Amino acid sequence: MALFAVAAAMLLPTADARAFFVFGDSLVDNGNNNYLLTTARADSPPYGIDYPPTHRPTGRFSNGYNIPDLISQALGAESTLPYLSPQLNGENLLIGANFASAGVGILNDTGVQFVNIIKIGQQIDFFREYQQRVAALIGEEATQSLVNDALVLITLGGNDFVNNYFFTSFSSRRAQYNLQDFSVLLITEYRKILTTLYELGARRVLVTGTGPLGCVPSQLASQSRNGQCAPEPQKAAAIFNPLLVQMVTELNREIGSNVFIAANANSKQNDFIDYPQNFGFITAKVACCGQGPYNGMGICNPTSNLCADRSQYVFWDPFHPTEKANRLIVETLISGSEKYMFPMNLSTIMELDSRI
Repeated sequence: MALFAVAAAMLLPTADARAFFVFGDSLVDNGNNNYLLTTARADSPPYGIDYPPTHRPTGRFSNGYNIPDLISQALGAESTLPYLSPQLNGENLLIGANFASAGVGILNDTGVQFVNIIKIGQQIDFFREYQQRVAALIGEEATQSLVNDALVLITLGGNDFVNNYFFTSFSSRRAQYNLQDFSVLLITEYRKILTTLYELGARRVLVTGTGPLGCVPSQLASQSRNGQCAPEPQKAAAIFNPLLVQMVTELNREIGSNVFIAANANSKQNDFIDYPQNFGFITAKVACCGQGPYNGMGICNPTSNLCADRSQYVFWDPFHPTEKANRLIVETLISGSEKYMFPMNLSTIMELDSRI
């Protein structure tokens, strides 16, 4: 973990009191779904088994810290609280907020099977409400500065494929669109979401692409032949991610500033999958927690198989990375080359902003 420590140290002097806002799905949900009547939740053991100090479930879809936690640590800040948490009030509001909700996607019809989740439109409405609450504390001008100076993370897209387009063999979206056209639809709608965030004051936004959708244990268990990544979800990621970079580039050009930063999560996770031993993993196919082939069937629960050493696994459950994999992803967000971060990484952002 030395690389992460070095990268984090580079950020601390330039990141004092910077708020952090998080939007998206289960990869970045810090526990909002704990407050909802939904099946998309991570509030039972063994989730949180490595989360200090309690080693209990927090609503994060991880054995420990997730990506927002680790970014907050790099900023020298406390983790942002879920927006629905009763503890998010007073000075805690000034740290920022996590609006993410497991199961959501870019499209409104993504995640309907989870019944009650915070769709991305509602997350943005909560962001508006958040600003009103903060303005009542510190005034409108200071609130605008807090939001303008904040770092924003948004993670969407994976569920639109896994829990919508590919959810059944004959989904309505498959009947409407081929994979290329569906990806274009997603990018068109994602652009509207990012534009709204900009209109609401966001000026530094990390936008992550999808991971290697066909290589997660759930897909290996249900669609794989001989342990190979499922081809159609892999094709989806290969189409979607370049379109996302293109859209972000065009949006920045229109604005006249590098507001949006595209993070290529697919390339980084493919590194783990192709060469797991290079990163200290013993497997990138089998989930630590689960059941069935590759521990990829169903969900992680108290009766699931559970690995003894989570640091040896890329995947914690059938869908989500372990804390160790999350740490490596955040290292890339901080210091990754243009292969992974376009047009710049987080350490460059912090350095530039420190000069303003």
